[in-house]
Amino acid sequence: MTAPQSILTEEAHAKINLYLHVTGKRPDGYHVLDSLVVFARAGDRLTYFPDATPLTLELGGRFGATLGADAAGPDNLVMKAASLLQAASKPGARVQGGRLVLEKNLPVASGIGGGSADAAAALRLLNRAWHAGVETTTLLQLAEQLGADVPVCLASQTARMEGIGEQLSSGPAVPDCGMVLVNCGVGVSTPEVFRKREGAFHARADLPARWASAQELVDSLAQQTNSLEAPACQICPPVQDVLTTLAHLPKALLARMSGSGATCFALFPTPDLAQQAAQQLAQQKPEWWIWGGALV
Repeated sequence: MTAPQSILTEEAHAKINLYLHVTGKRPDGYHVLDSLVVFARAGDRLTYFPDATPLTLELGGRFGATLGADAAGPDNLVMKAASLLQAASKPGARVQGGRLVLEKNLPVASGIGGGSADAAAALRLLNRAWHAGVETTTLLQLAEQLGADVPVCLASQTARMEGIGEQLSSGPAVPDCGMVLVNCGVGVSTPEVFRKREGAFHARADLPARWASAQELVDSLAQQTNSLEAPACQICPPVQDVLTTLAHLPKALLARMSGSGATCFALFPTPDLAQQAAQQLAQQKPEWWIWGGALV
């Protein structure tokens, strides 16, 4: 008699673009990027409850209802990840059904990789739960099929992303620091942001091997930018309000938008200072989604 499988949980950490340069455009219309990505301790949580029923997905958390009633269907990235993993599982894998419960704590379509992180978490979680035996190289191939940000979310470690997101390399070691994340609650369309982008392409960033302090990190990042920040602010003026507010927080070292928006971040010397700033800001702006703390 087979022993029942355990309930397993996987974290889906928020992905933050410390800078994002649009360096060119391919003949097929895709933009070429250069970005340094880190992960915050803020995130969604995916839990697997195995049983003999067909695999289903349930949505909960603060932003679960935002996705809508149809969002838990087969087209959800989490369910697509499960389907791809099942097909790639090694002989002898204990693939079975059950319930996947996604606690959606991150804002939807907010430039911090929520859906991509969820899909990556599903690959990691079910690979363990099903004893699927899918190796990292194959997992990365599956991740690429799910979206440009899914491969970097698979490891959820500091990395440099290039190409359209599929070219990953180790990023410089990021020193201990704190981060505040803020989302104004207004969605921004990524395709529209790219269409609004004007001017010359930005060069690939010249990065050191490491930064010795948070201040060194910020001094280096100040030489970089987010190529999509200006068009996002044009489309969604509240993004500029968030950036201005973050820049004026006590002890804030740098304020910038992540990805294509609308979530913005501020860096702080320590996680404690970031947490304190987030708590104070939440009292002033209860309508915003606000988080503060450490990086992964």
